[in-house]
Amino acid sequence: MSQTLNQMRRNCQRARDRMSTARSQHWAFGAFNLDDEPTLLAVAQAAKKLNAPVLVEVSQGEVDDIGLDNIRDLVTNTIQTYGIEMYVNLDHSPSVEAAIRGIEAGFEFIHIDVSQADHNASDETIVAATREVVAYAKLTGALVESEPHYFGGSSNLHTEQIDYEEIKKTFSTPDGARAFVEATGIDTFAAAIGNLHGKYPVPKMLDLKLLEQIRNALDCNISLHGGSGTPGHYFKDAVKIGVSKVNINTDMRIAYRLALEAALAANPDESSVAKLVNKFVIPAVSKIVEEKLSDFNSAGKAIVEF
Repeated sequence: MSQTLNQMRRNCQRARDRMSTARSQHWAFGAFNLDDEPTLLAVAQAAKKLNAPVLVEVSQGEVDDIGLDNIRDLVTNTIQTYGIEMYVNLDHSPSVEAAIRGIEAGFEFIHIDVSQADHNASDETIVAATREVVAYAKLTGALVESEPHYFGGSSNLHTEQIDYEEIKKTFSTPDGARAFVEATGIDTFAAAIGNLHGKYPVPKMLDLKLLEQIRNALDCNISLHGGSGTPGHYFKDAVKIGVSKVNINTDMRIAYRLALEAALAANPDESSVAKLVNKFVIPAVSKIVEEKLSDFNSAGKAIVEF
């Protein structure tokens, strides 16, 4: 089921308007990684229960496994089935070409991150690639997100401690953020204020004073990547400051795995893993999504239109 260009433009304009609303009303979209169909259903059920607007997102690994057009169709069908407000984000797209494919597939949100493919990419390379994606995104009106350097961590359960003195060296600065936004024309700036991909032995700590300074320096949207393992009170304060999007992945993956392992152990004679996933895994992941949506103040904020 392919979308027409007019449909893509209408969806992207709506997403753009809703991001503006989120900022003005002090709530944030939860952006939840879509690993497979059960994960998508878990997000959809949480969104339906709480009447919350959501994003589902895929990185290059999921794109390779599922396919851009399949992802778009899965999400479109889920929106219609559940009657929810949901958009799609291409997360950490590693090249201009990959980002363009996401735009052409009708994704409303595009995150261009060439530093994923090359952690040592120069400032000039990152700015040039981002500007190219911003220009092409005018085709549909998709919102473009980026950051000026590599964002650390990975979407796994880490065993090492967080070295905050080292991480602080890569924190965003108000002047740096403003310069990058002005140089690229992006819609959303991915801020680094203590957030880090993955989950660690200790909870993460966000520098909210720095976030306020960045918010005051920018006119565009602000997102937070690496939201897993972060105490909810940080998110509640961050949305009050003006964050409009928070990415969650590892918390969901851990809940998925633990629920599946427990279900398999408790049901050794059940050969249909799909039944166990539906009965045990989806509710476990959905519970995580509900908790995040409450922290993001997005419960009750959905507007459903067809």
